[in-house]
Amino acid sequence: MICVALPGLAISSEHGQMTGQGLEGFYRAGRRVLSRCQVRVAGREPLAVQARMTSADRARFVGTLRASPHSGPDPDVVVERIRHADGTERITLHSAARRPLRVPLEVALGTDLADLGAIASGTAGPELPASVHDSGLRWSCATGSSSVTADPPPADALASAGLLRWEFELSPGGSTSVELRVRADGAGPVRAASRTATSPLAAARASGDDPRVQPLLQTSVGDLHALLLRDPAHPSDMQLAAGAPWRCGPAPAEALAAARMTLPLGTRLAVGTLRTLARTQLRGAGPQSGMLPGPRRDAGIHLPPGCTGTEATLLFPALLAEARRWGLSEAETEELLPAAERCLAWLRTTVGEGTYLCDPHPGGPVRCETQAHAHRAALLGADLLDGCGRPGGAELRRWAQMLRAQFREEFWVDDRGGGRPAAALAPDGTPLPYLGAAAAHLLDTGLLGGGEPAPGLLDKVQTEQLARLLGGPGMDSGWGLRGLGAKEAGYNPFGHRSGAVRVHETAIAVAGLAGAGYEKEAGSLLKGALAAAESFGHRLPEMYAGEQRTAGSAPLPHPAACRPAATAAAAGVLLLVTLAGIRPDAPAGTVTLRPMHSAPLGEIVLRGLRIAGAPFSARVSRLGLAMVEEAADGLQLGV
Repeated sequence: MICVALPGLAISSEHGQMTGQGLEGFYRAGRRVLSRCQVRVAGREPLAVQARMTSADRARFVGTLRASPHSGPDPDVVVERIRHADGTERITLHSAARRPLRVPLEVALGTDLADLGAIASGTAGPELPASVHDSGLRWSCATGSSSVTADPPPADALASAGLLRWEFELSPGGSTSVELRVRADGAGPVRAASRTATSPLAAARASGDDPRVQPLLQTSVGDLHALLLRDPAHPSDMQLAAGAPWRCGPAPAEALAAARMTLPLGTRLAVGTLRTLARTQLRGAGPQSGMLPGPRRDAGIHLPPGCTGTEATLLFPALLAEARRWGLSEAETEELLPAAERCLAWLRTTVGEGTYLCDPHPGGPVRCETQAHAHRAALLGADLLDGCGRPGGAELRRWAQMLRAQFREEFWVDDRGGGRPAAALAPDGTPLPYLGAAAAHLLDTGLLGGGEPAPGLLDKVQTEQLARLLGGPGMDSGWGLRGLGAKEAGYNPFGHRSGAVRVHETAIAVAGLAGAGYEKEAGSLLKGALAAAESFGHRLPEMYAGEQRTAGSAPLPHPAACRPAATAAAAGVLLLVTLAGIRPDAPAGTVTLRPMHSAPLGEIVLRGLRIAGAPFSARVSRLGLAMVEEAADGLQLGV
């Protein structure tokens, strides 16, 4: 059970007690300010009967016990705990006894003040000694201190045992509460970036024949709010952290990818992300000039780790170009255009006289996924430059055309099954023919003017074959798209990129397949992801096991997955918007709808989206026909 409102975080198991084991505890900015919070009533731990997330940052735990000596089998005290990610917890005792009760309450507290990295690696160290502080307890070490205060103050505070005690008189049907506040010394109350007067994300709603669409959209938007980070030097600019609990800091590639998938909720998150990352862009002379820095990322067992900085640098101009189509203002586009131009200049300089964009590390492979990102960046970047009256578009298109021609020849591996795209070319030019979810990025070509998708790296026949492969049993697990085909060497259903279902790539595949007209394959993956979301309480994790779905089964959680995760939450938005096929062109004053005519979820209505800064609503009927119900004044329906 993870409550998130960054920089605050609270983690426990479903029984609600924080025992100090594993990751359990309250965190502030990556440091565990409280690791143990165990409640005993009348000398016993309540029997846990329910645990439920009530929002992204809040959980409710309910337990019961028998406090009267002759109450029979029925519990007569209900213990309710409402826990918030900001470090507050309210413990309420409700009496159902027929006579007044004297009920002692004890809360055992402790912490190691360890950072998340030390906890994850098993080097957190023992609990620290406590001291009595104000109306609670305090802990200190060389790297900081924290405290817990209680309202009302405890009758006893025992530092040596880390214990706070109260003695309550409960009348029949009566109740009483204690509120605990956990703080890192020297820091005020947690003020999450999501707790602002105006949100960067529209409060969209979904309804229709399938009752799962609204809780998925609501939970996805709530998780996105919980993961918002504010740039300390520029508080109006926000971006998304990669996910909790492992990656609560900035991650450029994931932040850009998530902002792109949430463009239907408005452009404010996109512009905040772009501004924040533009300030990190490398300048000056040298081969990295124009890049956005990013760490290396595991790419599975067949390839060495990849550079997320390359991915982020290519996503930057693509996001800016598409944000402009969704309604980013001319002034904001012009402000960010120089950074996008530097990204595109880096692309052309790095490619040089060649055709492919190679790994920045010497001797690395030429990755299929990287060529897809580069091709999209070139075409959308050219469209952006043309629309803003800047030079360079023609050169980018010429290179993209050359890349398409060479890619279709050298990256396609013929076999008896109809062929497949190579995952990469080795340094000697040998294709690596295994099939993984990264191939879905070949279908993600990007949005141009008039609601038209950009050309892809594959021709029509190759696209049809890739659609067949992605929709086949080797890749479609029944819960979403596997990271590696089930029949490929090295397949592991729990492998980060060698078999686990990654929700982001599943959503990319669904949108790409639907846009290319392969609705059967898109619908199967969409239904699988929606079923998985329901199994996870509509809070999609970053990934889960790629085991084959069977009757009565459920997807297996991945022990190292972030949940919530920015790209997974954003994927929930993309999956639903794909059903309506919304393709805006705000500069031209048009919006085109290309719905999934198969209507895999029946009728669906999406309200409260945003195009051109105004609310937008669309309905798709059971026959797969779409209509606009609300739009900005002057926005015309394209053909």
